[in-house]
Amino acid sequence: MLDRLGHPDVDVADPASVYWRGGDSGTWPDRAWRRRTTGLLVLVGLLASAVLSGVIGWPDASGALTFAQRVTGALFVLFGLVQVAAAVSVLDFWGKRQSRISGAIALLGVLTALATDSLLLVMWLDERQYTPYLAAFAPLWCWSVWALLLLLRERPWKGVPQPRRFAVGVFASVLFTALSLAYSTLYQPTVAPMHFTLKAEFGTARADRALPFVQVPLKLSVKNTGAYAVYIIIDDFTIYGRTAKYSEQGSSSVNQWRESVDEKHEEAERHVDRLAFSRMSSGRFYEPGTLLESGQEDTREHVFQLPMDAKYDLLDVELQLTYMRKERGRIDVEEFKNERPSWMGKKGSPCIANQCGDRLIYLGRVRHNNNLVNVTRGKHYVLATWSPKDAPVYSISTYHLDGKGIDNAEEKKDLARFGVSTVEADSEVSLAELMKSIPSPRPS
Repeated sequence: MLDRLGHPDVDVADPASVYWRGGDSGTWPDRAWRRRTTGLLVLVGLLASAVLSGVIGWPDASGALTFAQRVTGALFVLFGLVQVAAAVSVLDFWGKRQSRISGAIALLGVLTALATDSLLLVMWLDERQYTPYLAAFAPLWCWSVWALLLLLRERPWKGVPQPRRFAVGVFASVLFTALSLAYSTLYQPTVAPMHFTLKAEFGTARADRALPFVQVPLKLSVKNTGAYAVYIIIDDFTIYGRTAKYSEQGSSSVNQWRESVDEKHEEAERHVDRLAFSRMSSGRFYEPGTLLESGQEDTREHVFQLPMDAKYDLLDVELQLTYMRKERGRIDVEEFKNERPSWMGKKGSPCIANQCGDRLIYLGRVRHNNNLVNVTRGKHYVLATWSPKDAPVYSISTYHLDGKGIDNAEEKKDLARFGVSTVEADSEVSLAELMKSIPSPRPS
């Protein structure tokens, strides 16, 4: 210590050079148990922070889909390495202090731990959802504040050449890193919109030789023309037959139009009113959880039957597709594609027969692509249900399977955060056009 202070030639045994209190040069006024306990607490805290940083950062650094997320993950891995180096330096700083920079490295590790734990705590306070990681980063934040105050009293930067520049550099680096992480994590940048091409076309009808029915082919096509891959959450195509009342005189009654709007059919014709639509055939294009890559195009041929004497005037098909952007999250496909019929009443099902009718239910875990969000949020699940009688239902939330309700505001926020959206397409054809190639039945 005298050497570092600029007095290398002092004879510590000469009373004329050094005045000793409470002993001589062979007595060191040290409370070893207290010093070692303090050093051990700092060492354990740094190692725990290093493990937490590695657990958070490695999944993004090795497997994130976007460059920003990989950078964030790599920064956390780097922070973990810095904290490991700081833990090694603690052994010297609270030991023999043979290295001048051991204290400065320990200070850098503690500052890094404080910055990362503060970010995690701020992100958790934004939602305040239960996560087991809270039991790690909340105590570590308290520890980092204590360790920082402890090291500041020791002034470890004095042993470093040009200590002021070191202090300014460390402060600026930690501040810049914290701001960068907060920006990349909390700020949702504008992303490129998704584009799809959906087509539904009726083919040429053919008479059934054995039965008085007509077979009508339907060709469905879906193409992802966007820049990103998507997960298919749920999809549906439904064919309707339209019936109506015709009037040569026509009517412009507003009440009739109001009735059609109330029935979700916003159509109005002067000579046609009392529109009614009957479901004739329903199905799905994809299995839930299917990954649709950018540029991928799929087609499906579907054939449905009509009675030869059907009273419909028009046939209408509606195709809808609900998807989740892959760069926003990952679905546990193996779990999600597991079909759960509501009438089976399986334990733990979020929807039972007397609550949602006869439906096929799909439920699976969904994770954010940013692991910082995963460790500061509760577990999220994606839910989808399909029935041939009703429109598909989908949602993303922290589902409680104990019967508690779902917060609609939180649900909407989660859907937007994961980039969930629906695209639709429809097509209609005149039944007279379809039937013109069918010979009229011979009178018996």
